[in-house]
Amino acid sequence: MSDVQEISPYANCELLSLEVLADVLSESKRTLDAWVSKGILVPHIISDDNKLYFNRKHLSHFPEVNQLIESDWAKEESITPKRPYKLVELFAGAGGLAIGLEKAGFNSIFLNELDKSACATLRHNRPHWNVVEGDIANINFESITESVDILTGGFPCQAFSYAGKKLGFEDTRGTLFFEFARAVKELNPKVFMAENVRGLLTHENGKTLETIKEVIEELGYVLIEPRVLKAIFYKVPQKRERLILVGIRKDYADKVKFNWPSAYNKVLTLRDAFYAGILYEQDVPESAGQVYPLRKKEIMSMVPPGGYWRDLSDELQREYMQGSYFLGGGKTGMARRLSLDEPSLTLTTSPAQKQTERCHPFETRPLQIREYARIQTFPDEWEFKGSLGAIYRQIGNAVPVNMAAAIGRSLIRVLNDIEEL
Repeated sequence: MSDVQEISPYANCELLSLEVLADVLSESKRTLDAWVSKGILVPHIISDDNKLYFNRKHLSHFPEVNQLIESDWAKEESITPKRPYKLVELFAGAGGLAIGLEKAGFNSIFLNELDKSACATLRHNRPHWNVVEGDIANINFESITESVDILTGGFPCQAFSYAGKKLGFEDTRGTLFFEFARAVKELNPKVFMAENVRGLLTHENGKTLETIKEVIEELGYVLIEPRVLKAIFYKVPQKRERLILVGIRKDYADKVKFNWPSAYNKVLTLRDAFYAGILYEQDVPESAGQVYPLRKKEIMSMVPPGGYWRDLSDELQREYMQGSYFLGGGKTGMARRLSLDEPSLTLTTSPAQKQTERCHPFETRPLQIREYARIQTFPDEWEFKGSLGAIYRQIGNAVPVNMAAAIGRSLIRVLNDIEEL
């Protein structure tokens, strides 16, 4: 990969650009610009190209910034299991969660996944893993004779039917949450961890999550209050969010405490993903990837780093957007080019979808598969199997490896505490 841009002189732990600070605070750049105008935020440095940088020590009154300053990440990296904890994972995908949990110290004894290409990926990279391909509904978990310490997985969010229902375990039949809950019931792990989209919090006006909580209670577990974790806090150069649910079996729940993982001390950007440094020892290798049709490439070449369709001339906006030009909303994913100096937007299952464009920062093309994988913090040696489309889908659907590892260390810690009871 050609290194055509020099490293920013402000790329250190103490300074946050306005763009990165907006991500940390979950505010828009426009809001932060307004705060600067009102004197609420005072830039530490204004760069030659008029970019604003803030000293994070002066922003410690923001809890989100303070967690970067008071990071216990290095301390938590030393957490190791008191014995080999046995893990069963459902909806395993291409292994993002499984690799992260392996890094934390878990021993996977059973992984289930429906997608054929994802199973091929898992088997190729970890021949010793017990990868069971097929529909989860057909699996008898009682056939797993080993004692399971932890069950994990990301069940897809599906609507339940509420009419005339008691909203218990049996009433969730026909959904993939039911299958996850059935695995909890049959395996009786000490702890479980499920991950999902942020939208589960408000799905069906909150009724879906309430039903899930009732079923977890019915199964004999105490649910830690669910929390949305932002990947940028966990050594991942991506603005991805995942809802994490942790349950502890009732015979242990009042004797131990689950601690959420600490944030890493720095927000990483696309530059950290693509070039040798904190995350990788060498620059990202060339790899296969989608390509743009000629006219789209011509138009996308006029979008600046970090820009999108509104940075085009009105004539080109109308040509590219077509009917969407007249619709409301920001449509900020359309004709979007990423910036090296910001975390990536959340990856989707394809880098060239019109609504969620993920164009390379300075080359006019969609992100390649190794670039995609690095944004999800997969190791370079992790090889993906299947068609190009299948590989993008596997990577785009994955849990970022480094975030999974951080959560995994918190789970190891609570299992260590259970072990000492």
